[in-house]
Amino acid sequence: MANFTISGFVLMGFSAKPELELVHSSLFLVLYMMALTGNLLIITATSTDNSLQSPMYFFLKHLSFLDLCYISVTVPRAIYNSLKHSGYISFGECIVQCFAFALCSSAELSILTVMSYDRFVAICLPLRYEIIMDVNTCIHGVLGVWVSAVISGIMHTAATFSIHFCGSHVIHQFFCDIPQLLKLSCSNDYISEIGVTCFIAIVVFLCVIFIGLSYAQIFSTVLRMPSAEGRAKAFSTCLPHLTVFMLFITTSSIEFLKPPSDSPNALDVFLTIMYTVVPPTANPMIYSLRNQAIKAALRKVVRRSKADLFC
Repeated sequence: MANFTISGFVLMGFSAKPELELVHSSLFLVLYMMALTGNLLIITATSTDNSLQSPMYFFLKHLSFLDLCYISVTVPRAIYNSLKHSGYISFGECIVQCFAFALCSSAELSILTVMSYDRFVAICLPLRYEIIMDVNTCIHGVLGVWVSAVISGIMHTAATFSIHFCGSHVIHQFFCDIPQLLKLSCSNDYISEIGVTCFIAIVVFLCVIFIGLSYAQIFSTVLRMPSAEGRAKAFSTCLPHLTVFMLFITTSSIEFLKPPSDSPNALDVFLTIMYTVVPPTANPMIYSLRNQAIKAALRKVVRRSKADLFC
């Protein structure tokens, strides 16, 4: 993986004008603080409230932790670069960022797949739910998410940085994006990365099919429920998960499938923000706004924090 052709890269900012860079960095900071606060509240609530100890909230807690890692891979560095008016990132830092981003994006899809299975069992097989989704199943599910993510991150990073870079060292993104890195290759020696991408694409396709089939069964079962209250409760737990999944998979697929542009493109940056920044920021709001148990637990956390503050 060693590559000594260049010592680092330059990450392009959002604008050449310093005042606009300040606006963008401020917006990123606000979004990052929202994601940090929201996900920490979800983690705290699901960890301390005894009524939120079911598998659904166990997976939600891990999703929130993953979202914190996911957004922290790219946004803090982008804010730092904007404030310093310098997009330079060393070769080693780029490798670490590339690995962490590939790991977190793969883990995001995996945990959403596991959560869809949890919802399928809860709604379609309610009498067997506690037997199927026991402690061992939940732990093995989370371990599977992280192990597969680490393997995916290693494969992507090893394949990407086994190529030789020369010429331009400018990356037209606010982080070390793999498609943009491949454009800087000296020759067509990125066949290994294409192979890895094809393999990951097959895995993603299978996850999408699994989630699609799970929700087809879920909605079929929900629509047959005689109770309107039961249907509303089922939809309130499933629709947020499906919304997050659709946002993440559609924007990331469009960005990765379309050819990388040769110059800075507002659409590229917009799509990247939609699958790197928006899901981790929106997840806490999406999962709490329509979930009465989460809202009640969050109120307890806030009241407890206020009481500790004034003691």
